[in-house]
Amino acid sequence: MDRERILQILKDSEAFMTGHFLLTSGRHSNAYVQCAKVLRHPQYAEEILRYVAAQCKELDIDLIVGPAMGGVIVSYELGRQIKKEAIFTERVDKEMELRRGFQIGEGARVLIAEDVITTGKSTLETKKVIESYSGKVVGAACMVNRLGKGIQLGLPIFSAIELEIETYEPDTCPICKKGSVGLVKPGSRRMK
Repeated sequence: MDRERILQILKDSEAFMTGHFLLTSGRHSNAYVQCAKVLRHPQYAEEILRYVAAQCKELDIDLIVGPAMGGVIVSYELGRQIKKEAIFTERVDKEMELRRGFQIGEGARVLIAEDVITTGKSTLETKKVIESYSGKVVGAACMVNRLGKGIQLGLPIFSAIELEIETYEPDTCPICKKGSVGLVKPGSRRMK
């Protein structure tokens, strides 16, 4: 799969948006990727994640763990394609936890699956949960890697596409200075 095809899927599904966005970090951006709009189309999810699965199929993993919400469908589809069990973590009182009777065996080699990685916050929270069960995180897989400049997760990242999307501090945001486009908060995570 090539970059143009992935971008076309993101645009066709209305997942790639341009405008003026308030990110969970408090920063502003001129573009946003809402992967849930891709994942509502199973054929797109399968196609995009086929590329990620190809990168991960030779990894020595026992389990795939996706943080809810965005990682639930992604972990399932990756698990289906590479024939590995897939479970998810979820937030309870602002803390990521493993619930629903899910278990991670001691020494289990685990791949974290996300829809999009931006700051790495949910990836690192999920890593902490996995390690609390004595699991070993071998990497993070995602549909879209838009990890900000200078942010290091200390993990290999396997993605269908990498996107560099500019972000701005609110007081230096050029979109705010123009004043022509309203600010929208699109994500699912609440602001700090």
